[in-house]
Amino acid sequence: MSTLIATPSATMPGERIDYASTLTPRTKALVLAGVMLALFLAALDQTIVATALPRIVSELQGMEFFAWTSTSYLLASTTLIPIYGKLSDSLGRKTVILAGIAIFLVGSVLCGLAGSMLELVVYRGIQGMGAAAITSTAFAVPADLFVPSERARYQGIFGTVFAVSSIVGPLLGGTLTDTVGWRWVFFINLPLGAIAVAFIWSKMPRLHSGVASKVDWLGAVLLVVATVPFLLTLRGDRPLAAWLSPEVLGMLAVSLVGLVLFILVERRTPHAIIPFTLFHNRVFSLVSLASVCNGAAFFSALLFLSVLAVNGLGATAREAGIAMIPLTAAVVPTSLVTARWVSRTGRYKVVIVSGFVLMCLSLFLLSRLTAESTLWDIGVCTFIFGCGMGPLQPMLTLSVQNAVAPHQVGTATAGRQFFQQLGQAMGSAVFGLILTASLTHSLTDSLQPVREQVPVAMRGRFDAWFDAERIRKGGGTQEGTSQDPAGGGLTSEVSARYDALRREPGADEPALAREEARVLEAAHAGERAVRASFVQGVTHVFDWSLLVGLFALLLAVFTREIPLRNTNRPEPPLASE
Repeated sequence: MSTLIATPSATMPGERIDYASTLTPRTKALVLAGVMLALFLAALDQTIVATALPRIVSELQGMEFFAWTSTSYLLASTTLIPIYGKLSDSLGRKTVILAGIAIFLVGSVLCGLAGSMLELVVYRGIQGMGAAAITSTAFAVPADLFVPSERARYQGIFGTVFAVSSIVGPLLGGTLTDTVGWRWVFFINLPLGAIAVAFIWSKMPRLHSGVASKVDWLGAVLLVVATVPFLLTLRGDRPLAAWLSPEVLGMLAVSLVGLVLFILVERRTPHAIIPFTLFHNRVFSLVSLASVCNGAAFFSALLFLSVLAVNGLGATAREAGIAMIPLTAAVVPTSLVTARWVSRTGRYKVVIVSGFVLMCLSLFLLSRLTAESTLWDIGVCTFIFGCGMGPLQPMLTLSVQNAVAPHQVGTATAGRQFFQQLGQAMGSAVFGLILTASLTHSLTDSLQPVREQVPVAMRGRFDAWFDAERIRKGGGTQEGTSQDPAGGGLTSEVSARYDALRREPGADEPALAREEARVLEAAHAGERAVRASFVQGVTHVFDWSLLVGLFALLLAVFTREIPLRNTNRPEPPLASE
């Protein structure tokens, strides 16, 4: 390695090594391969585990912990991203990413050996701790290896890792679960992780910022106190009134106190986890705020499109998944093509603005869907959405990295990711409340007229079939039946009831037949009302997502484009003008 980079004796203490000019292209390629594999490892885990979860819950018998398997992972990864970003600037990228891979693999082994759902939740949190180190560091590595004018194409390649993992993950997860068992969904990380470690350990230099800096551990603890209670309140599925409960208000109060103390401490220390001088940088401030909006709008599409397809259009889970494929199919080529264009022209702001325009266009089209829409309509919308999202993520990262000093690249990159994930958490909570309120109101208004058409003797069963609370929580229109009354137990129950009545002595068969027809028609009308309510509720969410997307677009328009430099040596121009 001494032949590839400057020797320590040739480098003054505190002087930053210019890895972009000292590393050979072959070494850079090998380092990128290892880092991308580590990033793929973290990205794959989120999709591969989702496929296996039903089998895991069935075997470990812990449905009450179902949601917490992802919540614990997201809590750990979101909270620790800024801390790892600061550590990577202080200790070097190599140290942090290797530690992250090690923690992630330990968590993977423990998950594979879990004997209960509670254990799995804890071990998933350990995985999230490792994943935060990997993702926060991986996106900063191209900034160390390449000058800003060359960096765009590699950021684009990194962005495709998540798209590829979204395709490979469900397929691999389903195959492993159905063949060798769900535990191998976690054990498969070991060989992949070993290969990534081999590349990084042998080929990657320290990638140190060159600036001596201590870690503000008090600030790190206060960041955890400020973030974790806040995220816990956002992850809950609760009605609007429950947000005013003592438990929720108490957690929000703890979070607020932690935030105030964090700000007071960080403003006084020169080694802040998130230096407040970064917010004096106009580009960083605007991009961070745009990232919050982008995360919220992006997550709303991913989270609620399947609800629209399954509960609104009557699609199966598999069909809903297929309708999302155009999104991935659009992300990969647009990310690569725009990255090469930016690398050649140096113009990245037009790509960011265009990405937000396409995202807003897709959200507008999604908000116009109706109960008569098809999966093809969803596919077209998701394709446009993917065309916008493909270039957005890498170019937002590039703009931040290009606007800060080289020794702050890791901190700034992790900060942008932190705000992106915070936006996702906030979006899922706020838009979930909007969906709940809209769905409750729509179900009440649409089902009441249908209920009045049902004979009094059958209204109790009608209320059981179309229980608004169960429907709102995703339990379907009837316990143990499909969404479609014509193909499930609802129709069978009605037919069995009236067959029994017709067999009674003195039964008026024509009258019973007419009454049965009324009940069946009411059941079908109720089903149509439920689907229309879901479509109305989800499209209402997209109306609000569109407003968030338009605000992000406005922020992007006012974000200054700083010319991409051809070297990593000079400090970037001040972006706070």
